[in-house]
Amino acid sequence: MADPEIFDVVVVGGGPSGATAAAELAQAGRHVLLLDKPGKIKPCGGAIPPRLIRDFAIPDHLLVARVRSARMISPKDKRVDMPIGDGFVGMVDREHFDPWLRTRAVEAGAVLRAASFKHIERDAEGLATVHYTEGGSPQRARARLVIGADGASSAVGRAEIPGHAGMKQVFAYHEIVRRPADGSGDVESTRCDVYYQGKLSPDFYAWIFPHGDTISIGTGSARKGFSLRGAIRDLRASSGLDAGETVRREGAPLPLKPLGKWDNGRDVLLTGDAAGIVAPASGEGIYYAMLGGRLAAQAAEDFLVTGKATALARARKDFMKLHGRVFLILRIMQWFWYRNDALRERFVSICRDKDVQQLTWDAYMNKELVRAKPMAHMRIFFKDLAHLFRWVSP
Repeated sequence: MADPEIFDVVVVGGGPSGATAAAELAQAGRHVLLLDKPGKIKPCGGAIPPRLIRDFAIPDHLLVARVRSARMISPKDKRVDMPIGDGFVGMVDREHFDPWLRTRAVEAGAVLRAASFKHIERDAEGLATVHYTEGGSPQRARARLVIGADGASSAVGRAEIPGHAGMKQVFAYHEIVRRPADGSGDVESTRCDVYYQGKLSPDFYAWIFPHGDTISIGTGSARKGFSLRGAIRDLRASSGLDAGETVRREGAPLPLKPLGKWDNGRDVLLTGDAAGIVAPASGEGIYYAMLGGRLAAQAAEDFLVTGKATALARARKDFMKLHGRVFLILRIMQWFWYRNDALRERFVSICRDKDVQQLTWDAYMNKELVRAKPMAHMRIFFKDLAHLFRWVSP
């Protein structure tokens, strides 16, 4: 076998997190190898907030839809519409979005290989040697740092980060469906529908999200034995979308909380789903993945400059400082409100409240907790108490 190529960083996984980390390190002048396993598209509703579009310079042509409201559907089929007001939430299709991000990394100077990661070895000098296969042929690359961005079941994470194998996960599944030719189906091109119904997901939610000419119809659950495909079949039938052509089907695990440690204290750093950075309750991942990739690149640059492995811990520290509180609130919310249909009914009822709607959209669109409206927070607090103690009907 030929001598391994030498890079500053090898990034394993070319989704939003890995592609972002590779692009930013390449822009900083680092020699980067990006390994992406071909033929895999992650199941994803595809929502991206204005903050992501702005911070990561996403061009308009990647937006397959612009959503201006969400509809929450309760177990009793009560429907609550939540208009966004000014602005919109962008929708992307991962089939096209992810390759564009990888192309941007290549244009920044990263080397992209359609390859499958195998394992890491250390040579006599202590450098990591990444073994991978490209076109069925075994290959090697040496690097000072390996960034694992290879999903919730990360092979890099399982091999290098203690406790990764025990990561709590929910399994997501969706079907990309063409709009029925006759125009039938309970779906709008500018509205996301979110179903809080135990029959469609006993511990998460189901969705119908517009993607322009197609629609993402999905659900998720951590409960073993629950039929995700059966739930989507029922949802398509009840929403009038069973006549639409199925373009593709995709499934993958999603992490439920960030890992306690993202690096091995030596030469490996995780990011994206591999690090567990998917928002609880909502399952939102694209913004947090790309932010995680950016923070991983910054930590990697510190490590490469200083040679101090302690610099790698900066990625998790900075992320949790920005979003740890939000993730905790969402995790508590998921644990409480998603437990049964009676609680889901009350949760959807709370979403009728205009204060709840405004603060929810403000937080989602800008990716920060809203502190400037204390009276609105106080009103929501007392309304939540009323529902918790069942002083009001759902």
